[in-house]
Amino acid sequence: MLAFLPVHNEHGAMGLFGDRAPLLVALALAVLLLLAFVLRDLLRTSALAQTGYGMVAGGALGNVIDRALHGYVVDFISVPYFWIFNVGDAFITVGLVLLALPALRERAGARP
Repeated sequence: MLAFLPVHNEHGAMGLFGDRAPLLVALALAVLLLLAFVLRDLLRTSALAQTGYGMVAGGALGNVIDRALHGYVVDFISVPYFWIFNVGDAFITVGLVLLALPALRERAGARP
């Protein structure tokens, strides 16, 4: 059953990187910039990729702001047999799927 249980998460995804908020902030911003650079051509031509990147960036920046201001992110969505997460995490996950779809479609079309 879905439950709402607020938890202060001082760690990265799945407990990675310990309680190093400055490192997590820098890493998130670096990944956003790297994604924008690597996917620049796809982002110019695909509305789906633009939406996905927007979701990833919005979710990541929301988490970055929390970490920069408080040193932690509040995770509150609890699903049985799964990690506790927040809306930003959900946006990042869905956004990455949306980014992958046009990239995979483009790659499949490039094959002979």
